[in-house]
Amino acid sequence: MVQGTLKKMRSNLAQPVEYFLPVGDENIPLNPVLGKTIKLHHTGNIFCANCERKTNKSFSQGYCFPCMKKLARCDMCIMKPELCHYHEGTCREPEWGETNCFIPHYVYLSNTSGLKVGITRHSQVPTRWIDQGATQALLMYRVATRQQSGLVEVAFKDLIADKTNWRAMLKGNADDMDLITHANQLKQKLNDSIANIITQHPDNDIESIEDEVTQISYPVMEFPTKISSHNFDKNPTVEGTLLGIKGQYLILDTGVINIRKFTSYETEVSL
Repeated sequence: MVQGTLKKMRSNLAQPVEYFLPVGDENIPLNPVLGKTIKLHHTGNIFCANCERKTNKSFSQGYCFPCMKKLARCDMCIMKPELCHYHEGTCREPEWGETNCFIPHYVYLSNTSGLKVGITRHSQVPTRWIDQGATQALLMYRVATRQQSGLVEVAFKDLIADKTNWRAMLKGNADDMDLITHANQLKQKLNDSIANIITQHPDNDIESIEDEVTQISYPVMEFPTKISSHNFDKNPTVEGTLLGIKGQYLILDTGVINIRKFTSYETEVSL
C-alpha cells in the first residue's frame, strides 16, 4: 500500500501510452496493473497543492480557497486566455505570468470525442493531448503568448467545438479523421479573421504551420457501455478491476474516476 496526496497522472507517449499514478513521492506504473484489482481510499484529508495546508475543500483542482484567490494559475484567464489582463497591470503574479504565459504556445486540432480545437504551451506537447484522451492531434499555429493562442482559438469556436464530451471519449475511440484536410478547410474559412489578429501582432508572433498528425493509442482492455463515475466526496473508497486508462481517467469494472479532479486528496492506494 502507498499513501500520499494524488496528482494528475504522468504519461509517456508510447504505443500504447504509458501511465504513472503519482501518490505522494511515489510514481506507480499503471500499465502492469491492467486486468488486476486496484483500491483507492481517500483518508478524508486534502492538502493544498501550493501551501500544503489542510483544507476542507479543493478549489481549481487542488488548492485551498486563499491560494485559489491569489494564484495566477487559478485566474479566469487560464481558462479563457483571450481575457489576459497582464497589460493592465492587474496580473495576480506577474513573474509567474511572464514565465508561463509569455512563452510559445500552439493552437491545435484533435480528435477526442470528435473534432475539437485547443491550445497548449509548447512544453506540453503531447501531454495535453493525452490528458484529453485524444487519439489524433495536429498543430496548426505557433504563437508567441498564451493570450494570442486564446485569440486564435476563439476565432475557431464558431465552427468547431473546444470541449471534449468526456462520456463519449470514455465509451470508445472516435473514428479516425483526416485532420490535415480539416485544418486546411478551417484555415481557409477563417482567413480574414486570423489575418486581422495577425495584423494586431505584426512581429511574426502568429505563424501558421504544417505538421504531421500524431496518433495516440491508450491501454484499454474494455470500454464501458454505460458511464458511472466514482467520487471521493461521496464515497471515500474506490475499488475494482482496472480495465483501462484514457485521458486522466481510470476505467474500472465498477465505474470511472477522474484522477486530476482529486488532485491533493490524501489517498491510500493498494494493488
